[in-house]
Amino acid sequence: MAAPRRDHRGIVDAADLLARVRFRRHEPAAALRPYLEHYWLIDWDLPQPYASHVVPHPSVNVVFQRSGGDEHGEVAGIGLGLFTQKLEGVGRVCGVQFRPGGFRPFAPQAPVAEWTGRRLPLGEVFEGLREDPEVLASVLGPDDDAGRVAALDTFLLARGPRPDPQADLAMALVERIRGDRTILRAGALARDEGLALRTLQRLFAQYVGVGPKWVILRYRIHEALERAESDAQVRWAELAAELGYTDQAHLVRDFTATVGVPPTAYAQPRGADRG
Repeated sequence: MAAPRRDHRGIVDAADLLARVRFRRHEPAAALRPYLEHYWLIDWDLPQPYASHVVPHPSVNVVFQRSGGDEHGEVAGIGLGLFTQKLEGVGRVCGVQFRPGGFRPFAPQAPVAEWTGRRLPLGEVFEGLREDPEVLASVLGPDDDAGRVAALDTFLLARGPRPDPQADLAMALVERIRGDRTILRAGALARDEGLALRTLQRLFAQYVGVGPKWVILRYRIHEALERAESDAQVRWAELAAELGYTDQAHLVRDFTATVGVPPTAYAQPRGADRG
């Protein structure tokens, strides 16, 4: 597995967020790397409250957070819409981003779609685990990144993973969607893989948490968002065609529904108001 990626796909106005918080990514232990994208750590000390916005990846996250004297841990299923998090005062987050399809080997008792759109206490997802203050302290307590990473490794290795060929297949298919921009339709992917479309959809519901069509669309929006971040003069009609949309209007509709503003409004100079 390659080192954690360096892009900030999915973060709305990434430059603004990164100017206010310390954001890092780290690799997990070798045994966990087939199932995890990376660990992500954030620390902040803000004079004024700040709202961060993220267009979620098709990934389950485990999140440990300290803010305002409160510590808690939760499983965050795939977010279907724009996720907004208010940050204020002093705080930190230690997060685990699973590869799409990689979470179920750690919680095999239910389809991953069971967690989609939900944020649940750790004990409601990981069998036999209560909200243990010692677990929270072990992850959130260390001031050095190495200590937090080691605690996350320990937490996850105690809970799996359980080998599952279907999880391996789901992860491979999502990785193919992410890397191959010619994949524009779930039906075409199913035919190419020698699967019935219903079989592919069931696999994604069980192991990814959303359907293949949703994954294709979400990666399109991530790319459009990244283009808007880097180029205020994006040629949207050309990008729509490049991403497989039938016309610019369909891209504008999906972008606006997901991000909250039209792409032309988003792709303004950094100082502009984006709502």
